[in-house]
Amino acid sequence: MTAVTPVLLAAAGRSVLLVAAARPALIVLALVPILAVLAVTVGPLYVADRYRETRDPTRAERAQLDELRSAAGLDVEPVAVLESGTEADADAADAAVEIAVRGPPGRRVLFVSETVFKGVDEDLAVALLAAEAGRVETRYTMVRAVGVAGVTTILAAIVATLVPFDAGFTALAVVGVVSLWAGRRVQYAADARAADRVGASRLADAFERMADRRGVVPERGDWRTWFEVQPPLGDRIDRLRERSRG
Repeated sequence: MTAVTPVLLAAAGRSVLLVAAARPALIVLALVPILAVLAVTVGPLYVADRYRETRDPTRAERAQLDELRSAAGLDVEPVAVLESGTEADADAADAAVEIAVRGPPGRRVLFVSETVFKGVDEDLAVALLAAEAGRVETRYTMVRAVGVAGVTTILAAIVATLVPFDAGFTALAVVGVVSLWAGRRVQYAADARAADRVGASRLADAFERMADRRGVVPERGDWRTWFEVQPPLGDRIDRLRERSRG
């Protein structure tokens, strides 16, 4: 059996190469889902690292952040601090508050803005960190990546005429609906995990405060949000309010 295995593998490899040579479109089709997953998982990490000014946290910031993360249940390393310019910018009441985990599993980085250490109170910081912890635990980004990969692969197959248009369009509709449903379910599950850790009311308050800082009203679901993977913030807040009352 051991002697036969290399022969079988070599034959399989030659077959794949022959098929690829005969149908170059198959190579492109095979690359599409890989590139889609990389775009969703690695893309935001690359953009943040390449186009944002970042630095390592100071010793005092590290101690403060470790305390906040312990309360939120988020243990992603390493940490990068997004610089906001001057110290006055970080202290401003309307300064942007950014807390986000970027990157694929095993290569995640926690990005936090300087305002997390200076411009917001502990309740808000812990709640936002818990929200990110919930998304990490439920693998929200990977769910999105798989959905995007499925949709783009089917589109590529239709464009390359590798599948009949009618069958491809039907598959595209099914995969698209399932991806949207799965993305929303996972986001709600992530919010539920965060609520279990810090309290549903506290998390809802944090979302509302963030919306207020950005000068926006939390949107509720209607026909305009049907094709959004992430549920509207207003709907997420409503669910958290119901959870806190229950």
